[in-house]
Amino acid sequence: MIQTTINGTPRQIDTDPGTPLLWVLREQLGLTGTKFGCGVAQCGACTIHLDGQPVRSCSTPASEAEGKKITTIEGLAGADGTPHPLQKAWVEAQVPQCGYCQSGQLMSAAALLRDTPRPSDAQINAAMAGNICRCGTYERIRKAIKAASGQTSVEG
Repeated sequence: MIQTTINGTPRQIDTDPGTPLLWVLREQLGLTGTKFGCGVAQCGACTIHLDGQPVRSCSTPASEAEGKKITTIEGLAGADGTPHPLQKAWVEAQVPQCGYCQSGQLMSAAALLRDTPRPSDAQINAAMAGNICRCGTYERIRKAIKAASGQTSVEG
């Protein structure tokens, strides 16, 4: 039994310790916002926060969650349901096209803004480099991050 906290709720998970967190979240707990992309931690679609750090859930064994806090895209909004500033900026900047990578993109961007509230373009590029967008919306992603950080508006 693995003891963890997911999106603020203490949980006991009965799973093989080697099962990737991605499958525990999606298949056992029904948190399907975290996506399967490549399965080898290269695309970023499965990014979650483990004790505040962005990790690839497709390659992180469930045992790594023991005693830790997990935040998924479902937990990014405020406890009252208020969207995270990034979620608001994402919509305003019309970031998603197909949308498949967006939960991982948002989780990586949220970690960036938590650690670097007003990131430069170079810092954004470095933090987001491991997240692949098949549709190529990288400029809109950068614009949304800048808007969420208060550095520009979505229009500017």
